[in-house]
Amino acid sequence: MPKDSHQRAAEYHDLAAHAHRVAATHHGKGDHITGQEYSRQAMEHSAKAHQLTEDAHRKSETAADAARKE
Repeated sequence: MPKDSHQRAAEYHDLAAHAHRVAATHHGKGDHITGQEYSRQAMEHSAKAHQLTEDAHRKSETAADAARKE
C-alpha cells in the first residue's frame, strides 16, 4: 500500500512540473493570462503532491513500525 501512495505523490509532482513548464512557456510568449492559469494549476498540483507525500511517509512509518513489532 505505501508504494501506491508514493506513486500517486510522484504523479502529482510530475503534473506540477509539467504545469510549471507550460506556464513558463506562455509567460515567455507574453501570454500572461494562460501562463497565470497554468501557474495556478501548478500550485494546486504541488500542494496535492505535498499532501500525498506526507500521507505516504506516515503510511510507510506505520508499516515499518508494525513490521518491527512482529
